[in-house]
Amino acid sequence: MHPSSEAVERVFKQERGRILATLIRILGDIDLGEEALAAALEAALVQWPREGTPANPRAWLIRAARNKAVDRMRRRALFEDKRAEMEAEAAREREAGALDSDDEVSVQDDRLRLIFTCCHPALAVEAQVALTLRTLGGLETEEIAHAFLVPAPTMAQRLVRAKSKIRQAGIPYRVPDAEDLPARVDAVLAVVYLVFNEGYAASSGAALIRRELCAEAIRLGRLLVELLPGESEVRALLALMRLTDARRDARVDAAGEVVLLEDQDRARWDRDAIGEGLALVDAVLRAGPPGPYALQAAIAGVHARAARAGDTDWREIASLYALLRVANPSGVVALNHAAAVAMADGPEAGLRLMDALVDDGALAGYHLLPAARADLLRRLGRLREAAAAYREALALVGNEADRRFLERRLAQVAPPRS
Repeated sequence: MHPSSEAVERVFKQERGRILATLIRILGDIDLGEEALAAALEAALVQWPREGTPANPRAWLIRAARNKAVDRMRRRALFEDKRAEMEAEAAREREAGALDSDDEVSVQDDRLRLIFTCCHPALAVEAQVALTLRTLGGLETEEIAHAFLVPAPTMAQRLVRAKSKIRQAGIPYRVPDAEDLPARVDAVLAVVYLVFNEGYAASSGAALIRRELCAEAIRLGRLLVELLPGESEVRALLALMRLTDARRDARVDAAGEVVLLEDQDRARWDRDAIGEGLALVDAVLRAGPPGPYALQAAIAGVHARAARAGDTDWREIASLYALLRVANPSGVVALNHAAAVAMADGPEAGLRLMDALVDDGALAGYHLLPAARADLLRRLGRLREAAAAYREALALVGNEADRRFLERRLAQVAPPRS
């Protein structure tokens, strides 16, 4: 691959969210911004190998995309309606040098504007999260559908409706005023955490971890802390992400295969990230009753403080999950609570809770439920049932690294079918 073509790919991976957010602000339309960015990338693939990579690739792409959008609007007979707005925006950018700015900490960051736009109360919460994952995280519709445990066509319709709602309602692309922020925080935090989770445990593809999404979520978390310093749950979410991300390098081996928490080399955990996360969560817990993110961060903190897997205080973790089930009842939280109970009180106790989740049906289609049941059945020596549960999990899993792990576990409890 030509070095300039590699530069296009690198800029797209690293800067897509920021570029798209800027284009959406300038153009006032999500679909038009996505189309313009795609056209600019096509132009870069042609021009950069011939003319060389520009000094500021991101600014080049923004300008090229804006020009492509003007061309598209002219062809669609929309130029006259948009021209004054575009010219005014261009004048402001020339005056402020906005396109060449590398200010990464400003709370006026375009991605933050776009997050609050996507999380506008006029949209359903599910649409808020999905739209931000699509526009800022760059996730495909199928990946977002997996995160929500819904069919891909349902998610595609949800995204179309959300974009139409923003366009028809004239929802502005801006950070809300201070008095409007509290009502919008919960959805924004959910967005950031789902972006992080998709990066930390990718729902599909060959790689278990998508580092750029983890980094983006943490960066957005820091921006939110600066914007909302008095919101304890914002700081708790940053703590949770830092404590979880600290284990990232130990989660896969040199071959890219999954390494379970109990088998990880804890010397590879990021001690700086752990130190920051523990300081944040300790401060949040001292400040008042913990919210859902503070409880999750506290659980991550128990793991972080254990020098060895055998030192983990599983009873404390099970107690924290019990509190979390009250604060944030969900099937996934209940599954994690069951797994912690299994570690604290034995696999039979955890299996009873997981079997109740199967009967409930709330986690149908979620591969980690049969995978967790399979592990407990394996530990209990019920190998035939364990094999059946592993096969059920394999039928549902989307990530290739997870698939290979489950296949290895299945081979341990049952011979291959002839």
